[in-house]
Amino acid sequence: MSPVEILIKYWGFSQFREIQEDIINAVLQGDDALALLPTGGGKSLCFQLPALAKDGICIVISPLIALMKDQVMHLQSKGIKAVAIYSGMTNMEIDRLLDNCVHGHYKLLYVSPERLTTEIMQVRAQKMKVNLIAVDEAHCISQWGYDFRPPYLKIAEFRKLMPHVPVLALTATATAEVVNDICEKLEFKTKNIFRKSFLRENLSYSILFEEDKFVRIAKMLDKVKGTSLVYVRNRRRTKEVAEYLKKKNISADYYHAGLDHETRSTKQEAWSKNKTRVIVCTNAFGMGIDKPDVRLVVHWDVPNDLESYFQEAGRGGRDGNKSYAVQLYNQSDILDLEERLKHGIPSIEKLKQTYQALANNFQLATGAGAGVSYDFDIRQFCKIYKLNPVEVFEALSILQQEEYIATTDSVFIPSRLFIKVDKETLYRFEVENKKFETIIRTLSRTYSGIFEEFVIINEFDLARHLKLDRKEIINQLKELQRFNLLQYEQKKDSPQIVFIRSREDSSQMQFNYELLKKRRASHEKRLTMMKRYVTEKTICRSQQLLSYFGEKDSARCGICDVCLKRNKLDVTDFELEEITSQIKILLALNPLTINEVVSKTEKAKEQKILLTIRWLLDNRVLEMTKSNQLMLRK
Repeated sequence: MSPVEILIKYWGFSQFREIQEDIINAVLQGDDALALLPTGGGKSLCFQLPALAKDGICIVISPLIALMKDQVMHLQSKGIKAVAIYSGMTNMEIDRLLDNCVHGHYKLLYVSPERLTTEIMQVRAQKMKVNLIAVDEAHCISQWGYDFRPPYLKIAEFRKLMPHVPVLALTATATAEVVNDICEKLEFKTKNIFRKSFLRENLSYSILFEEDKFVRIAKMLDKVKGTSLVYVRNRRRTKEVAEYLKKKNISADYYHAGLDHETRSTKQEAWSKNKTRVIVCTNAFGMGIDKPDVRLVVHWDVPNDLESYFQEAGRGGRDGNKSYAVQLYNQSDILDLEERLKHGIPSIEKLKQTYQALANNFQLATGAGAGVSYDFDIRQFCKIYKLNPVEVFEALSILQQEEYIATTDSVFIPSRLFIKVDKETLYRFEVENKKFETIIRTLSRTYSGIFEEFVIINEFDLARHLKLDRKEIINQLKELQRFNLLQYEQKKDSPQIVFIRSREDSSQMQFNYELLKKRRASHEKRLTMMKRYVTEKTICRSQQLLSYFGEKDSARCGICDVCLKRNKLDVTDFELEEITSQIKILLALNPLTINEVVSKTEKAKEQKILLTIRWLLDNRVLEMTKSNQLMLRK
């Protein structure tokens, strides 16, 4: 079938979106390519369709288990054979799935970048008929990006096992520096870059200075009807804001990674189906969410970088209708940004101190712990060892980069169970231990294959079926495990830390000083640009964002907070720019009266100069001294 025929059959569309077809054609021709498409721009189709069009299987590298699972479920619902391998699976499960991939039973195989370094993956991949390697969230490969993941650096070695297979890298957020880094680190044979403008014509960006954020959000929700997202930095605040909104008769709920999987799923589904209007959440919410009719996205706190902000704000208005992205801030937010600048990249001493604290926390002796994973609560960790959370977060990232540890996202890995004994042995035990009769019979009758391999179970469903408390079900399963009848692996729903190598003496640790220096500069640059975006009052918000991502010549959007004020002026863009430039030069040396500024500004009418001065005062670019002179605001 042709690409268009595949598009119609599986996706129900008769034509591609802008540049999708160009990307697909490049891949089908065997070329490496980098696709820069905004959030909701149809990135997944660019590798899923070629996987179907060509004989063989596509290996998709993705950093998030939740995202992998969502995409696999979505593909399977379309009748496309796809599978994902993720942490928590047994070696037997992985072995079986990879065998099926070798024998051509699947068209897409989703794996994490860490999986590529395992011997079984490398051996089996070479036996597969791989038609494409797709690298999702490709910005993670760049040490100068906002979300660097060291395992991504291993992809280039993996692709050498299949030297004739093209690589398609995809991302929704990448600066010019990161774009070059992606192509270099993935060892592109041809530097094909396909870029769709990040311009969102229907999305109005605004920055609002506000001391009482609770009141402001309630007012915005009264004015802007429809589904909304409110992003906050910490978990406690999610509940506070949601409870406040409910008191104002606004349908709201809260969401963060600390909630159990069932609760998160219930909250997400209620919001997706418009049963809940507003979700107040941390950045744990949103990745892989494709709800088209979000009308308002509010940021309560200022993010660390424009990449994060752009991606989160971009979840508004995917249906093409008018939507609003609002960043609230006050003076404490600016002070917080400056604090993050100060404590951003920890010193060598802090890195060693953090590593030592981790070893103490998990009671690891020198030379022990290689390959072992531990549940990790960063807030509790910082509290116990009196460490700065911002510095610890960055220290963990650097310790990953230096391959001392690895961290995993807070993702749901369901409970699994495998009955180790044969049916006859289990029956004898059941007869002798009537207490377990009901649960044993339910397990053996409900879950097919439970005697051959691990199966996914749901303790809540079992409890409901057996009319028992969920805790009692878990206790009984653990007891049966102690009798060595079964292996029960309870679900994981918390972040993990893995010691990649045996615990070292912290005083002997080695670091790449030059890389740390560059990383510090990159961190400071991103935070500085974020602060500039929040405090800048005269440049179109859309122009600022697009310029950051390399689109230097974009026009004013006309609908952001800056443009709406600007639209009221009877001054052209060219005139405003020229007059403002002259005024800044005049006031750079010393303050002047309004009359002095007007008389010294050339080639402009007095009325337009006065309108420009008023605009600059309103937007806090200029201020009046006590002696009624104009001066540049510091």
